[in-house]
Amino acid sequence: MAKTKSAPSITPLGDRVLVQPTKVDEKTASGIIIPGSANTEKQNQGTIIAIGDLEHTTNVAIGDTVLFGYSYEIAKEGKEEYYLIESKDLFGKIA
Repeated sequence: MAKTKSAPSITPLGDRVLVQPTKVDEKTASGIIIPGSANTEKQNQGTIIAIGDLEHTTNVAIGDTVLFGYSYEIAKEGKEEYYLIESKDLFGKIA
């Protein structure tokens, strides 16, 4: 059974995890505002919100911040965007 942390009504199946991507800064350290159209870099970091089958995803837990590749499915609920990622596409945890 899937475990969730105040997650949306999306439940990952199998060895997938539900990740909320980290928000990209819209302002540089020097205070320059970056318009949304200028930020074309894909997000590859986020926080695990829900885990599918725990038997296949033993190295991560809900609340972990992870790095992942660009192979994911986008799931939207309201204005929020989440990524469904297979556990094999998770590259590491950020401490």
